[in-house]
Amino acid sequence: MAVHEHPHRNVRFHLPSMRRPVTAPRPADETNAVVLTTAAAHVLAGLRVLTGFVFLWAFLDKTFGFGYATASGKGWIDGGSPTKGFLSSVAVGPMESTFHDWAGAGWADWLFMLGLLGIGVALIAGVGLRLAAVAGTAMMALMWMAEWPPAKHLSDGSLSMSTNPFADYHLIYAVVLIALAAAGAGATWGLGKAWARLPFVSRNRWLL
Repeated sequence: MAVHEHPHRNVRFHLPSMRRPVTAPRPADETNAVVLTTAAAHVLAGLRVLTGFVFLWAFLDKTFGFGYATASGKGWIDGGSPTKGFLSSVAVGPMESTFHDWAGAGWADWLFMLGLLGIGVALIAGVGLRLAAVAGTAMMALMWMAEWPPAKHLSDGSLSMSTNPFADYHLIYAVVLIALAAAGAGATWGLGKAWARLPFVSRNRWLL
């Protein structure tokens, strides 16, 4: 075996470069991704599905009158109003008269019911969590104002029976919705990954 030598080749020494290596940009869905442990992902997925069922069940019960919060025969399909009972009974807060005006209005019924249905389906399916968080937070804020926890007394002077001047279950639901959207909780036990890969969703990140 011949060994070829090159006695006249110049030997060069290279100093290590101080520049950082250039890395390829990551896809948008990975750039904003939240890294979760398997246990945390499963807990958030369970919370997402349960919260979605709360909204979806409210829609179904108010639509068909299953006899829980809505009496049988008084559902939306039977001519009942999903908003009249709650909004007309508002007895405290700066929007009391406004809520009375909205009670039973057709547009209010449709917005409320479509909100319940859309938020419930989005959470259970794990898609559109950002939209669900925005819509759900707006809905919870209005319901919080309708009950107005800061008040100790109602308009007629009776005790409001408020258990906390600020934090009630409406606020908790709003925070949960925001947390689920921020954590991208639709990827586990949901269609979040497939939804994010759709062309119109990848071009419009607010649809995640």
